[in-house]
Amino acid sequence: MAGLVRALAVVAGVVMALGTLRSAIRTVVLPRSEVVPLTRAMFSGLRQIFDLFAKDKRSYDERDRVMAFYAPLGLMLLAATWALCEILAFTLVFWGLGVDPVRHALVTSGSSFTTLGFAPPRDMPTDVAAISEAVVGLGLVALLISFLPSIYSAFQRRELMVSMLQVRAGNPPTAVKLIIRHHRIGLLEAGDLFRQWEAWFADVEESHTSQGSLPFFRSPQPHRHWLTASGAVLDAAALHLSTVESGLVPNAALCIRAGYLCLRHIADFFGVPHDPNPAATDPICITRDEFDAACREMADAGVPLKVDLDQAWRDYSGWRVNYDTVLVTLAGFFMAPYAPWSSDRSIRFRTRSRSMAKASNVFQRFVQFVRPSRSIPAPDEE
Repeated sequence: MAGLVRALAVVAGVVMALGTLRSAIRTVVLPRSEVVPLTRAMFSGLRQIFDLFAKDKRSYDERDRVMAFYAPLGLMLLAATWALCEILAFTLVFWGLGVDPVRHALVTSGSSFTTLGFAPPRDMPTDVAAISEAVVGLGLVALLISFLPSIYSAFQRRELMVSMLQVRAGNPPTAVKLIIRHHRIGLLEAGDLFRQWEAWFADVEESHTSQGSLPFFRSPQPHRHWLTASGAVLDAAALHLSTVESGLVPNAALCIRAGYLCLRHIADFFGVPHDPNPAATDPICITRDEFDAACREMADAGVPLKVDLDQAWRDYSGWRVNYDTVLVTLAGFFMAPYAPWSSDRSIRFRTRSRSMAKASNVFQRFVQFVRPSRSIPAPDEE
């Protein structure tokens, strides 16, 4: 009977070790968006802790300082979680191979994983286990070393465009400022901006779903954010197509499609609910009064507008509905700073883990609605 228990311990340890290694490979190496239960469980649990310190009653600057450490700390703890799981898994293996007591098995496992060799194995089976654990440990270190540069490379590409947008759209960025400044410098009919942001959305979709921690990395400047920049560009494209009397700008329509597909796929990855097929007549969170005020501001600046603003409003709503809900809800989920027509009306989310799925141990999607967030004070205009 004792031999059977030890054999089962070896099998359980091998399964646990392979499962942890598979989790690391799916998180770091696999080039596609895939939910990894261990990774999601660790990040969601850490988010609950951070939410305790980033409460709504605190100012945005205070919450931003807290949340700036969330993604970096999560990555470090994820590596530590993988290491701990491997050490515990091989503890079972060593104990099953006859290393007694369990404390000695744990010491032998830690010695093998770190390749320090202060607790050498005693026979051929434990030699094989020690070598296997050392290879796995070195592999996890190599994965982490290769993982961090790829994350920061994608982060830099994202932030370069966000930073450049401040020159055109202000801080916080708005579509109206973007259009007015393009009109003043003679770029109103140029589609280069929307072409660049179409490529940017494609890049963000790929990187922010294959590397799930990346959306939580916050901009170097606290009042900049990739989501508020996305909203400003998408609204500028929608206003171009619906309201501004200018030449044909086909890249604006392509930019909108690339943008809402990007935001929807990110929302799907994190389990944020949204309507995947909204109708053109569905309501949006922008009111007609806000739209009219934007039109007056553009007209006062000399931007040529279409004569029929009623039709322009219907056309704008038809474009905006494609990204309206997903933009606003993601802005709340990622705690984006204040920006008109996006985070200023966002619905805050709390991450809360639900029950584990029976023996498969699949971590369920955990997002649920809560009350609307309090207003975030707007930063001073530059």
